[in-house]
Amino acid sequence: MFVPFIAVEGPIGVGKTTLTTAIAETFSYQQLREISGENPFLDQFYKDKEKWSFQTEMFFLCNRYEQLKQINKEYISAGTAVVADYHIFKNILFAQRTLEATDFVKYKEIYRILTAGLPMPNIIISLSATLPTLQQRIDKRGRPYEADMDPDYLLQLSADYQCYIPEFELAHPEIPVIHINGDQMDFVHNPADMNIILKQVREAVQKGFEA
Repeated sequence: MFVPFIAVEGPIGVGKTTLTTAIAETFSYQQLREISGENPFLDQFYKDKEKWSFQTEMFFLCNRYEQLKQINKEYISAGTAVVADYHIFKNILFAQRTLEATDFVKYKEIYRILTAGLPMPNIIISLSATLPTLQQRIDKRGRPYEADMDPDYLLQLSADYQCYIPEFELAHPEIPVIHINGDQMDFVHNPADMNIILKQVREAVQKGFEA
């Protein structure tokens, strides 16, 4: 049985939660939101990545593992559709940029063990945007722990997503990926653009039910 499990992905500030909320409200899906603000190491991480990267990444990994395990038990396994503003595969993208080589090897092994058996999304929405757009949205939401974010770090994350998503598509041809350019489609402020994206989502879900 096809149960929609949509993951919205992209760099920090691209509008993942905004789109996830709109999808959840439009289609009456259960919404899974990343709770990054609860990471007790995040403030220190943005000030000193080298010192606090391992603690930060491990907290995110364990937290997202528990969230996905619970959402699978309570919703997906019960036939309830879910839309999330992240998927756990993003952890590898972030960790490979922040961890030292020896720590990353250990991290990947823990990641492999924890993610074995977790549900995979059956639709991915990949969001992208240029640095000015990302910075504008980050500034507008005013999260204190993002105030000191290095623009180069944000640029590198965007580049990592641009490399990773095509690799994901090759590895998982059965999972459709909807690509949205956040500069061309201002779904955060323009309802017409949001409606175009929601139409694409509706069509992708319908294809899933028909497969």
